[in-house]
Amino acid sequence: MDKSPTWLKVVAIIALLWNLLGCLAFGYDLSLGAEDIAAMPAAHQALYAARPAWAVAGTGLAVIAGALGCIGLLLGRKWAYPVFVLSLAGIVAQDFGLFVLVDGATLAGPVAVVMQGIVLVVAIALILLARRGIARGWLR
Repeated sequence: MDKSPTWLKVVAIIALLWNLLGCLAFGYDLSLGAEDIAAMPAAHQALYAARPAWAVAGTGLAVIAGALGCIGLLLGRKWAYPVFVLSLAGIVAQDFGLFVLVDGATLAGPVAVVMQGIVLVVAIALILLARRGIARGWLR
């Protein structure tokens, strides 16, 4: 195995923090009660009421698999690649439920669309990074 470059560890740590923030946000989302949702603007309430449970599960898969994949990168393990692919599958499920079936772009606004775009780009970049790490012998 070739020694992995230092920048790979730095990127993996930053990506792990990113995904852990996603885990915290997901946990917060799951902990919202009826009173919390009732205090939201009407559009956000509609979004919460309309989103399918499988899209919410996709969010959980995305952030948990993303964090585990980053741990795999830090440990120099090849299994990070398929775990990142699972994370991307969760993002696609989440986005399909949020933006195609529910019209979350209208309900949540343009900031949510931009944020989800960034999430998608980061997930794809992590998959490509893991694939590169395997090809270069950085991951075993």
